[in-house]
Amino acid sequence: MLEIPESRTIADQLNKTVKGKKISRVIAGFSPHGFAFFLGNPGDYSEMLEGKTLGNAAALSGMVEIEAGKMRILFGDGVNLRYYESGSKLPEKHQFFMEFFDGSAVVCTIQMYGGISVFQEGKNENPYYLTAREKTNPLTDAFDESYFLSLFDDVKPSFSAKAFLATEQRIPGLGNGVLQDILFNAGIHPKTKISALSEKDRKRLFKALKKTLKSMTDKGGRNTERDLFGKTGGYKTILSSKTLKDPCPVCGTMIVRQAFLGGNVYFCPICQPLKQRCLDE
Repeated sequence: MLEIPESRTIADQLNKTVKGKKISRVIAGFSPHGFAFFLGNPGDYSEMLEGKTLGNAAALSGMVEIEAGKMRILFGDGVNLRYYESGSKLPEKHQFFMEFFDGSAVVCTIQMYGGISVFQEGKNENPYYLTAREKTNPLTDAFDESYFLSLFDDVKPSFSAKAFLATEQRIPGLGNGVLQDILFNAGIHPKTKISALSEKDRKRLFKALKKTLKSMTDKGGRNTERDLFGKTGGYKTILSSKTLKDPCPVCGTMIVRQAFLGGNVYFCPICQPLKQRCLDE
């Protein structure tokens, strides 16, 4: 799934491979998929894009947006983007196919769910898109400790640490995937309630968030995800399905996996103890 590290990685790769290329053919919605969501009629995308030259690609939290003249192409967090050189064998099934006059192509598939949008600049009113554009990105200097701590102001005390990080578009692009290592590095259990976090805990969480996301991005994304060329990211996850059978790298305790808030959470019961109340420190 596209989260902050992967969207930045793929946007950078798109700028190095397809920026400046002219679109010769577009096919959208070719392979039926019950959870592929398109803005408007995907049958209109060819007319909207063919003949356009691609401009800059930008990461918008967990989305990737590409300029195409006055049009914009937006890929959401569940979309798998792949680049194919001219002459390469292309996948038979796809939800979005964009070929260029030099024979190369970008092909997108959706495994679980995902959104693809083509629209005129300034004409997308989707609230998730607008929030992703407006909110401060954690990879920027503007996302500092003061800004992070202010995010707690309107959060219910009963919210868990996971809910705080990954729901309500509080930090767009930070999802269930990247939060596992963030919470591990902060020593915070994903089910710990906000009311149980001291100021010291919150500041430690901020530092872990910034450091972890930077490391993931600098290394080209996580090793649980693939980039524009189908290669896994260089960041080795501490907590994920890949490491479930491995002991905690700090204390040697076996990692626990539990279903929580619509997805699995991974944690070390020793390094990330479940706090029941806030203790003065």
